Amino acid sequence: MTASHGSAAEHDTGSGEGDSAVAHNSESGYGQGAALPKKRPRTIRRRILLATGGVLGVGLLSVGAYAVNFGVVYKGRKLSNVGKLSFNTRVRIPPLLEGRQDSSGRRVFRLTAQAGESRLLPGRRTPTWGINGAFLGPTLRARRGEKVSMSLTNHLPDATTLHWHGMHLPAEMDGGPHQMVQPGAVWNPEWEIDQPAATLWYHPHPHQSTADHVSRGLAGLFIIEDDEAARSGLPDSYGVDDIPLILQDRQFNDDGTIDLRGASFMQSLVGVGGAGVLGDTILVNGTYDPHVRVSTSLVRFRLMNASNGRSYNLGFTDSREFRLVAQENGLLERPLPLRGLQLSPGERAEIVVAFKPGERVVLRSFPPELGLEFPTSRLYGGEDTFDMIEVRARDRLTESRPLPDTLRGAPPAIRVPEKPHTRSFRIDGNLRINGKSMDMSRIDEVCPAGEVEIWEVTGDAQVMHNFHVHGLTFNVIEYAGKKPDAWLRGPKDTVRVPPGGTMRLAVALPTYTDPKTPYMYHCHILRHEDVGMMGQFTVVEPGTESSAPRTTGGTHH
Repeated sequence: MTASHGSAAEHDTGSGEGDSAVAHNSESGYGQGAALPKKRPRTIRRRILLATGGVLGVGLLSVGAYAVNFGVVYKGRKLSNVGKLSFNTRVRIPPLLEGRQDSSGRRVFRLTAQAGESRLLPGRRTPTWGINGAFLGPTLRARRGEKVSMSLTNHLPDATTLHWHGMHLPAEMDGGPHQMVQPGAVWNPEWEIDQPAATLWYHPHPHQSTADHVSRGLAGLFIIEDDEAARSGLPDSYGVDDIPLILQDRQFNDDGTIDLRGASFMQSLVGVGGAGVLGDTILVNGTYDPHVRVSTSLVRFRLMNASNGRSYNLGFTDSREFRLVAQENGLLERPLPLRGLQLSPGERAEIVVAFKPGERVVLRSFPPELGLEFPTSRLYGGEDTFDMIEVRARDRLTESRPLPDTLRGAPPAIRVPEKPHTRSFRIDGNLRINGKSMDMSRIDEVCPAGEVEIWEVTGDAQVMHNFHVHGLTFNVIEYAGKKPDAWLRGPKDTVRVPPGGTMRLAVALPTYTDPKTPYMYHCHILRHEDVGMMGQFTVVEPGTESSAPRTTGGTHH
């Protein structure tokens, strides 16, 4: 696939290297009719789940006062921006960065984590962080079989990491909490791309601080291509008919700063803040009140839920059908017709949508099906509705190739052996996995390299969680006692856990061995991850599991 520089320029793409590559802090391009989102009260940083908040609230307030506070808070937690946007702002397309080949044939990417200032809202300047720019980062692109070399320089005031979410690579290159990069330091991971074409992403992963770092703006897409997928017949001109949409919610304080806390004291007494910050403002590719212009009859959207805790139930306001062609870790065998698609934090999907000349339609997030009851569903965003972006088709469209019935380059389903080893993971209401909180020095699981196992994950009935595993791909083979719908099966690396139910995953373990450096598994609601809902596993040569170390020594590499 090749980038189209002509048409893509209208979407503000760039080179991706250096400060000038990202236009997020530009004064131009903002719609004059866009209204500022209505502000909610400033918040304090607390993690109080529903049950804890309710008990604490009754203890601090009289029953009557608590009931009044509950009613006021609960009523104000049904959020929506429908009817409040003008869609006057042309969406920014993240600049494409393909690196440069050195003399040894490696593809070298130079990245800088830096602080800056962005105009995310009209008339307001917001302190932000970004990669090679003020907010978010470039879209990285490489091909299967290439050796890539990353050079990450940290110009932030805090230590951080970059985790290559969805990538198959050695644990020491994974960018998890054991690979911290101190201020002023440079990290140089290298690996060979050895997995099918997919839409991955990168984001920080510092223990106990991931939510804050992502909220400030550190995130970007990483597209993998391969020869087979290039012949799939899918739209492939970046920024023209192959368009990334990074979906995020934010809450802003009155001075324009990003709210990192999530709930006022009175809200926390009711249980608000269990998922961290559920913002009332939607950004797409860092753009508020956005529209995107399309010039072809078929458009491929790469959807990325980069929100900290919010789930989206995506569909179009005219209920048009679209085709799901890929999930997190690769293409589907055949396009799947849908009218709605739900993504929890960290999940990605690729869809192909047909357009007619001159039409306009809005991509909307309808109330997501979280599987929770009153009042937790509303407190976790289960009754929220948000317009995400308006799609505007030009009056004359270039006719696209028909979408094929089957897609070349789709990875085969993971084959489960006759007697697979099974591991069980239980998530509880105290944000623990198997009764344990994250310990950087403890190795929770030791796994044999290259094997296929069954991982059974059981969710808490009262709280929404999802489950992400580093360094590998899985298929969902059973969900809440049933065969999963086709859109849920994978190939995946992140999936929502059924509340009070169990899902069974066919997990293809990494082939890279390292008995001392672990990969992670965790909830990808970032506040849950930060407070300890995470475990560690190492991968060793088969047959050596019992003699492998069970501690890391707590060292950071």
